[in-house]
Amino acid sequence: MGSETATQRRGRAAHLGPERRRPQVLDAALAIAADDGIAAVTMGAVADYMKVTRPVIYACFPDRVELIDALIQREEDFLISGVLDVLPPRTTDADETVFVEGFRTLLDKASERPDAWRLIYGNPDPAVAGSFGRGRQLAIERCTTLLRPTLQAWGVDDAERKLPALVELWVSAAESAVRTLFAHRDEWNPDDLGAFVGSAVYRAMRSA
Repeated sequence: MGSETATQRRGRAAHLGPERRRPQVLDAALAIAADDGIAAVTMGAVADYMKVTRPVIYACFPDRVELIDALIQREEDFLISGVLDVLPPRTTDADETVFVEGFRTLLDKASERPDAWRLIYGNPDPAVAGSFGRGRQLAIERCTTLLRPTLQAWGVDDAERKLPALVELWVSAAESAVRTLFAHRDEWNPDDLGAFVGSAVYRAMRSA
């Protein structure tokens, strides 16, 4: 009975088609990576997790490198959208409230998807190391675009030279805030930590 049920499940899974199956494959890969690390994500492990045959997984992705690459890109896109929420693009002369609310938004969003942060900031295996870091670079580029007019509105001296350092401070603070939230859940919640880090980043920016 159990064998028959497994066979039926595998047959039904194959009929879903690659387009509909890919998000489920990525979800399974994320769950495996969160539990056992990125090295544990193999085509066979994903198939076993989903209770389907390996050809179902290969129909979605040709190999594990492309599967992991797609997973990292999806999760980075989600996380970076949260980082970019730290400073709304229409706010030029930003005050402390903007930074506090921005960091609270980021931490709320991170809390919705903790496995993504563990994936991105874990230790990738050499086969997929090149997939990591693209999202952070995107965040730096976008944050540079957003912060430049803000520094000008604040009247920061030598703003263009200071801009890269302040962007790195901003992005690093966002990453560190999320790690702190996950590592110290008993001591911090998104609202309190967002207020603390947002205020600190604002003061650092204004003292530049």
